[in-house]
Formats: sequence, C-alpha cells, structure tokens
Amino acid sequence: MKSKTPASPSIGVIGLGIMGSAIAGHVIRAGHRVVGYDVRAASLRQLRAAGGSPAKSSTDLGNLSRIVITSLPSADALTETVSALAQTERPPQIVVETSTLSIEVKERARRALRARGIELLDCPISGTGAQARNKDIVVYASGARAAYRRVARVLDGFTRAHYYVGPFGDGSKVKFVANLLVAIHNVAAAEALVLAMKAGLDPARVLKLVSEGAGSSRVLQLRGPMMVKGSYRKATMTLGTWQKDMAIIAEFAKSVGSATPLFSTTAPIYADAVKTRHDEDTAAVCAVLEKMSRYRR
Repeated sequence: MKSKTPASPSIGVIGLGIMGSAIAGHVIRAGHRVVGYDVRAASLRQLRAAGGSPAKSSTDLGNLSRIVITSLPSADALTETVSALAQTERPPQIVVETSTLSIEVKERARRALRARGIELLDCPISGTGAQARNKDIVVYASGARAAYRRVARVLDGFTRAHYYVGPFGDGSKVKFVANLLVAIHNVAAAEALVLAMKAGLDPARVLKLVSEGAGSSRVLQLRGPMMVKGSYRKATMTLGTWQKDMAIIAEFAKSVGSATPLFSTTAPIYADAVKTRHDEDTAAVCAVLEKMSRYRR
C-alpha cells in the first residue's frame, strides 16, 4: 500500500485587512494551502469562507507555515508579529513583509527574525485594495536574492508583476517614490474634477474624456469615479492609514535631503480630510477641494 504524499506546507498570511484578505484569496485560488491570522474574528470567518484555515495566533501560524506574508497597519503590529514568530517551535523560513513602514522598523524586525534563522524580505506593494482584489498590484522585493527566488511562485499568485530591486530596504525606497506620486496625483485629480464642476461641466463626461488623453493617470482612473459620485465609504485606502504613509514619506525625504514642494502642498489637504473622514477613501480630498471652492452638489 502506497504511503500518502505529505501535504505541502501552508502559506501563512498575517493581517487580513483590505490588502491581506485579497492576497490570501488569490494565493488560495493559485492552489496553495493558506493559514491566516488577524485580531478581528470577522476577518478569520471570511478567510474560512474563502477556503483558508484560521490560526489561533501568529505563533500558531508560524508553526504551520514555511513562508509567511505579513500585511500590517503599524510598526507596533509588526513588532508584535515578529515577537510571536520568534517564539515558534518550528519557525518559518521566510517572511514576506508587504506593509508600508519605515526602513528602520523593518530593519529591527529583520535582525530579530534572523536571530531565529528566519529571513525577512522587504516587499512593499504598489496598488490599492481594489487593485489587489483584481490581482493588479506590483511588489518591489528587496533583501536576500536567494530568498526572493524561493518565494517568487507565491508572489506570482497575487501580483500582476514583482521585481527584485536590490538590498534590504530598497523595496521600501521605491515604494516611497511611488506613494509620493500617488499623493500628488490624487489631489491633482480632485482639483481638476472640481474645476470641471465649477465650470458647469458634467464631471463624469470630463473624466471619460480626460482619461483618454495626456492628462490621465492610474490614480485618476481608479479614484476619479468616486470623486464624480462623491461617494468615499467603500475605501481602497483609508485616509487614516494614508496619514501614516504620508508621515513616513516626509521623514524619508527629509533624511536624504530631497525637496518635496508638491508633496508638502498636499499634506494640509489630506489633514483636513482625515478630521471628519478618517475611515473613508483618500479620494475624499475632492470633498475638501469642493468646500474650498464653495461648490455644492
């Protein structure tokens, strides 16, 4: 009688928010066994419904997975996750860290995990939650090249493209550049559409026309429809989370001595929006510009 082939090790996903849940779903559909953990019980129920297996804790997940993907909201969350993974009896081999956090925070995590023989890759994501659900995101991977090669097939499962960009931390640097552009493009899109509204034009028609021309951008295409409708509750990136990302980019630019006049100009607009729209999409900066322009829908 032939012995059964041992089941392949699970892929772990810690953090099942907008981005993490999309990642887990795609990895499941790619044919991998997925075990996930999140502090929210509702997220664990959604994972089970998608075909994944909920873990009792990050430590429990680490014991079940050779590769772990983390999608976390804060530096504290990463620190807690690293502490939990370091306590595993059978530690994972590679952690793919996809969050947008400071390089210093990730470097501390890397050292702590390496002490347990775990390799941490810095792999931030470019794209929104909506893009993640459509498998339309890009990963900028940095760290040990051999570890990147080992996780490439897993990355294939939930990205449109992924790139090895160099030593640990370079992935985050590329992401900061990308997010600086997103910050500017988002406010620019809102400013343009408010101008159309104030001029008495149909914003939906203007969006379609402009999206076909040289003034288009991915941000305009993704967030323009929300701005046209004035509906921001179905967030692909909340203003509250974005404020954290803005602060990280500003600090990074300051540390390398790079002037960011356009990026800096957008900061008070986002700050105004987050006061009353913390959990809404960043496209809600359009509402701030409408108020500044004394425009009423």
